Amino acid sequence: MPTPDAPRTLADQFRNWPDDRVAALLEQRPDLGVPAPLDSAQLASRAVVRVSVVRALDLLDRLELETLLAVIQVGPAPEHEIAAVLAAEPASVATALERLAALALVWGTTDAWRATTVVADLIGLPTGPPEPEIDGLLADIDERARTILDHLDETDAAGTVADARTPVRVAGASTPTEHLLARRLLMARDDRHVVVPWTVRLHLRGGRSTRYPVDVAPELADSERTAAQIDRAAAGAAYEFTRRTEMLLEAWATRPPAGLRAGGLGVRDLRAAADLVHAELAATALVIETAAAAHLLAQGMNDDLDSAWLPTDAYDAWAARSTAERWQVLAKAWLDNPRLASAVGGRDGDKPVNALSPGLERSWLPGDRRTTLEALADLPVGRALAAGTGTASLVARLRWHHPRRPAARLDLTPTTLAEAAALGLTGLSGLSGFGRTLLAGDDAAPALSDLLPTPVDHVLIQADLTAVAPGPLEQEFARRLALLADVESRGGATVYRFTVDSVRRSFDSGWSAVEVKDFLASSSRTPVPQALDYLVDDVARRFGTLRLGAAEAFLRSDDETALTELMHNSAAASLRLRRIAPTVIVSDVPLQVLLPRLRELGAAPVVEAADGTVRIARPDEFRARTPRSHTAEVRADVRRAARTSAVVAAIRAGDRAAAERPSRGPARAPADVMSLLREAAETSAEVWIGYLDNHGTSSERVVKPLEVGGGQLSAYDARTEEVRSFAVHRITEARLAPAPE
Repeated sequence: MPTPDAPRTLADQFRNWPDDRVAALLEQRPDLGVPAPLDSAQLASRAVVRVSVVRALDLLDRLELETLLAVIQVGPAPEHEIAAVLAAEPASVATALERLAALALVWGTTDAWRATTVVADLIGLPTGPPEPEIDGLLADIDERARTILDHLDETDAAGTVADARTPVRVAGASTPTEHLLARRLLMARDDRHVVVPWTVRLHLRGGRSTRYPVDVAPELADSERTAAQIDRAAAGAAYEFTRRTEMLLEAWATRPPAGLRAGGLGVRDLRAAADLVHAELAATALVIETAAAAHLLAQGMNDDLDSAWLPTDAYDAWAARSTAERWQVLAKAWLDNPRLASAVGGRDGDKPVNALSPGLERSWLPGDRRTTLEALADLPVGRALAAGTGTASLVARLRWHHPRRPAARLDLTPTTLAEAAALGLTGLSGLSGFGRTLLAGDDAAPALSDLLPTPVDHVLIQADLTAVAPGPLEQEFARRLALLADVESRGGATVYRFTVDSVRRSFDSGWSAVEVKDFLASSSRTPVPQALDYLVDDVARRFGTLRLGAAEAFLRSDDETALTELMHNSAAASLRLRRIAPTVIVSDVPLQVLLPRLRELGAAPVVEAADGTVRIARPDEFRARTPRSHTAEVRADVRRAARTSAVVAAIRAGDRAAAERPSRGPARAPADVMSLLREAAETSAEVWIGYLDNHGTSSERVVKPLEVGGGQLSAYDARTEEVRSFAVHRITEARLAPAPE
């Protein structure tokens, strides 16, 4: 049995790993554990599947990717030989190799690291001509060819040609690219792309794989900002975002916007929402999408059973919490939201992209948001991104940390920073203290609460029928004030205005004139002006003088003069009013249409129930059902840890069973055949296979597996002396061929 210091295969290495290291591998590459592997051999087989390896490569930073390339090109090799070709400190290379081994992209020991076979196919380079010959080959090419070679080398790019694999002789070369191909200064990567081969790259770069150190991440361009400045700016944005969310959902509770047939929110409703919260369309779309991600907004039905966007029943519990706690719910929802809110307002082909519409999901978006903010967290406390150059430096740093990330995703970095600033995670281009706490997974509400102003329970009523709120209002007090006055302007101090319509709204909600005056007197730190008292009395005097019923609808009043004025009002002609008694008028216009029309004419009717009592005309508040995922939350980390532990236990049980199994004969089961072929590919061993061709004819072959994946075996066939592909399902049995004497 191989010793832990010298594993013979990747499966042997997994068998020698402690359980916690196998668990760490499954945490970083979760696809390897679904479903649970039978044993370490099957785990090793999955670890070299091309799709899984591509995902693992996306986890690497620049240093780790260059180290892996060096292992491919010079391995199997000891650690010091790998470090010799890298522009990095040996300690950094050692750390990178440990990381690559933890991800099962390389295996072995410090005396002989080797890469898995499929990795070489994905990122490896052609070897190129021998080092002593390169100077002579470079001297043979002209200036144009040398310019092409230098450009491809400096940019690490691949050149595009019509047919890269067509052999070219030096005598037959006519173009600069052909001269390079003929001398193997450029070599084919695939049918249409050529690259600078490994030996030529090292020669041009002075024996190193890069011209620049790969173990140093680009510095962030920063400027000084005190922690207090950053936190205050971020807290202000957090308060504003939370207030806008509450304002929008309160309005939609009584006047919900319709849901589009194709899904989403109409452009007109988005613009109305922007006017309501006093924000740009992009900022409003972010508020709406974040509220939906927090399960505070969902699609439901209004009274007419039409589809509408409504606050959920979870909104009521959310609204009762403190401002800091409400913000934390929204910030967490934004971090984990896979929807690209910044796409709202753009176009998808010939169709506009609406808020809340399907198709905005991007599975990689939550991860990109977190890595962007984590990179920003590298700045010390009291430092922020510099104006102008800071964002570009952050993009460069992200490109170093995630070199395989597509450029289109990196281009979203400024958008991510703008959204984080709108939510209050950042302030003045720096990560706030409570933002760092939230990013670390801890409770950020207490830190934010200390930065928010203390809510007040009073206003300053002025003679011009306005009231100034000298700070954020207590929630219940703000709700009651909103029944009496309309917001005129917002800022450091919100200004409310009392009007006939706003005072009448309080009467519609069931308040009496005495209750209105008592509330004004108790809530104002200044005397209530006489003009406001007169306004309340005037609305109270006219309120209820008309009583509205259904005939379709009827109006009755003890004041015959009021009915006469209404009958002779030319603007009321479309209401089709008929006077059936000195104190009664009827109409065939429905009640829900007649009531707002009479209010537009300046009347103040109330709705009368069948027993003659006054019915409150306040609009009903609608709610949608909270999505089930919110009501059945389970800590994902606990569930994931439990599953990982179970998978490791299953692998170890399979290893014990395999160790007790008698020596096996040829592999015949498909899983056993795949495991044996992949093991042979890792160790460069020869395999005897029984194979059925397309005509059903059985044959025996000795092959040297190179790659196994997608149901195909790519191997060197000793019979034909060439690399061939074999369908794995046609292999009837396989066994390791005896080593040559």
